[in-house]
Amino acid sequence: MRHQHRRDRVNDRTETGSFPVIRRKPPLSDLNRNATRSRIVTSVLVMLLCALLGFGYMVQMHNTQSSYESMTEDELRRLFTETSAQVSKLEERKTELIAQLNSIKAAADKQEQARLIAQQNEQTSGILSGRLPAKGKGVTISIGENANHPIDAATMFHLIEELRNAGAEVIEFGGVRVITSTSIRRSGDDLVCDDQIVSSPYIVKAIGDPSTLQSAIDIAGGVGSTLKLDFGATVSVQQSDEVLISSVRQLPPNKYAKTVE
Repeated sequence: MRHQHRRDRVNDRTETGSFPVIRRKPPLSDLNRNATRSRIVTSVLVMLLCALLGFGYMVQMHNTQSSYESMTEDELRRLFTETSAQVSKLEERKTELIAQLNSIKAAADKQEQARLIAQQNEQTSGILSGRLPAKGKGVTISIGENANHPIDAATMFHLIEELRNAGAEVIEFGGVRVITSTSIRRSGDDLVCDDQIVSSPYIVKAIGDPSTLQSAIDIAGGVGSTLKLDFGATVSVQQSDEVLISSVRQLPPNKYAKTVE
């Protein structure tokens, strides 16, 4: 029995290879230690790279300064002359560019001014010639005709002329735009203005100074008095801050007259 127990103890030992040997994982503290070591090594490498870059920069600056220090007086004088010449050329080019810019701005301003003048002239010409509608301060005249005493064309044309003499810029008679070639004639019971029939009551609109226009009609011995006394007509003048004249005229092309260039 004693020999058997001794033999069993010998067989139970791990060195015999009867039982597998299990390898243990390294503890967590060892892993943390390895990570810390890696970070330290990386930081050292980054610092070394930065130091190398700084050293290279200093060497380059020193070489640049040394290149100037190693130049002779003649070389330095020539370098200074060349640099001054380049600066002078750049200054001249800058002056030329500024002059060109100012010239372009002046030309643009002139073109804009010419455009505005042309636009203003076009509007003025369009209003005076009757091609464009107009509005502004003025008067509206209403003339009621007496059936027993029809108003003759000459008296109505005299009314238009009095308004023009009083400074009326735009005139409309019975819905017809009055221009330089406007004519008025009598046809039966109606007046005809530029081939358009106008019936009583006759409405005349005029744009200009309201007080001056009304005075031209109401003045003693004027056209207003003639209409009332000679024709028994009713005349009413109403001033307004905005008289709208929407009627326009399409002017025929000139057959003989040409613009002077």
